[in-house]
Amino acid sequence: MPAADPLIHQHLVSRIWRRDTRVWAAEPDSEAGRAIANRLGWLDVPTGLQPELARVQAVADEVRGDGIDVVYLLGMGGSSLCAEVMRAVYGVKPGHPSLVVLDTTDEAAIAGAVRRLDPPKTLFLVASKSGATIEPASMEKLFWQHMSLRVGPGTGRHFIAVSDPGTDLAHLATERRYRHVFLNPPDIGGRFSALSLFGLVPGALIGAPIDELLAGGAAMCEGCRQENHQNAGLELGAFVGSAANAGHDKLTVVLPPSLRALGLWIEQLVAESTGKQGRGSLPIVDEPLGRPDQYGDDRCFVSISTDRDAPDRSRVDALEAAGFPVLRLSTRLDGLGAEFFRWEFATAIAGAVIGVNPFDEPNVAEAKEKTRALLERSSADAGAGPAATGAVSVYSRLHGPTPGDVVRTALESLRPRDYVAFLSYLPAEPEIEGAIARIREAIRARTRSATTFGIGPRYLHSTGQYHKGGPDTVVAFVITGEDATSTPIPDAPYTFAQLKRAQAVGDAQTLDAHGRRTVRIHIGRDTDAASALQELFADAMK
Repeated sequence: MPAADPLIHQHLVSRIWRRDTRVWAAEPDSEAGRAIANRLGWLDVPTGLQPELARVQAVADEVRGDGIDVVYLLGMGGSSLCAEVMRAVYGVKPGHPSLVVLDTTDEAAIAGAVRRLDPPKTLFLVASKSGATIEPASMEKLFWQHMSLRVGPGTGRHFIAVSDPGTDLAHLATERRYRHVFLNPPDIGGRFSALSLFGLVPGALIGAPIDELLAGGAAMCEGCRQENHQNAGLELGAFVGSAANAGHDKLTVVLPPSLRALGLWIEQLVAESTGKQGRGSLPIVDEPLGRPDQYGDDRCFVSISTDRDAPDRSRVDALEAAGFPVLRLSTRLDGLGAEFFRWEFATAIAGAVIGVNPFDEPNVAEAKEKTRALLERSSADAGAGPAATGAVSVYSRLHGPTPGDVVRTALESLRPRDYVAFLSYLPAEPEIEGAIARIREAIRARTRSATTFGIGPRYLHSTGQYHKGGPDTVVAFVITGEDATSTPIPDAPYTFAQLKRAQAVGDAQTLDAHGRRTVRIHIGRDTDAASALQELFADAMK
């Protein structure tokens, strides 16, 4: 029986459009039901925000007319990832400012942005649904300080805010006379906000066709009202949810080069929405496509082709012939808005099939609380251990006299359907990411286990929920290092380096508290991190 058939018989689609919270096992008058009802505004966005297009475009035209040539987007998770996808797919239209996404607390990235600052030609887009997210709030303080010193009373003209009504950010932006304050509908969760003002404003600034984006979303929105197999969101969500329930919970998304950036957005949407109550579907979005014998039976595959390019069809055919669940999708690059809505609707369906509420993130706050406690104690070196050799130390409840032995113990604990998560708080440099990619391939070749890679603190707003709230199947390597600089955060008793370290250690402690097999690997100062990691894992896997 096709996966969607039971859902069609249950009239699940029409119930979602009626806002029936019992789809997700929550009575309408319960606290959970009311919370869900206040997170369904994304269903109306493709048509409801059409009247905002003229205002958004007018502000973008004004910015361009004022000679702005670079926009820094300060945001996390759903407030920034959709902008990265649009920049990658559409590019920056000639004559429009470039876009730099700062979704980080990394010293190297922030200090580099400060060094490159050309205040008269720079605009900051501060994006936060809650208006209080620590990363963009800290960066706003820093860049406001630098811009004020060099621009003076007109500093507010170099800032735009996107937030919910009534937030601290909305009040601050008004007080500081930002160029513009965009207030997003408050009934849209962050990861479901791609077609809202959080996506439209940065899209307009780089010259993306935001009218086409919304039109594509509206067309898919209408198609997702159908109670039949022509409903693209229903088919995708039924596939993801039923596969997860059958043990194929590593959702391997196979993307062509033109859509590679979409992977991180899908990863955040699906992982944070479904990874809870010991269940979920974990997107694997950045692996090279392998042979059938390189995968465990916990895999399912979604292969996406565009009108421009496609994944290796022979390899996808081989996976399907070997018995892996495979769903093939096609889209057009000018239909990016349709793809956003398809995955959002599919995620709502998948949550219902898996039996979780896809609109909350119950474990995300735990790491934030650990971070806050560490900052208050000014201690970011807590953890069992360490085992140390030279410039590499490891902190873990897993035992071994040397770092290589601890890592070996972690890898040898892998069982069928387990996965490995690399959670890096090192600078996002190609050499480091390349080294981790090679380690991931070696682990897959030896164990057939899925692996993921997340950059901290970005992943805390993405797969972090799944690692703590999903099935207890993760071996997590949290990777930290020493920063060369230490930039103070205005009006805060700590620096960006201290904040990042506290976030890393706090998440490692939270993973430990959930009984996850966690190893924090710390790379010492003046050490080639890429080489140190490769040597460590080569030692562990010899």
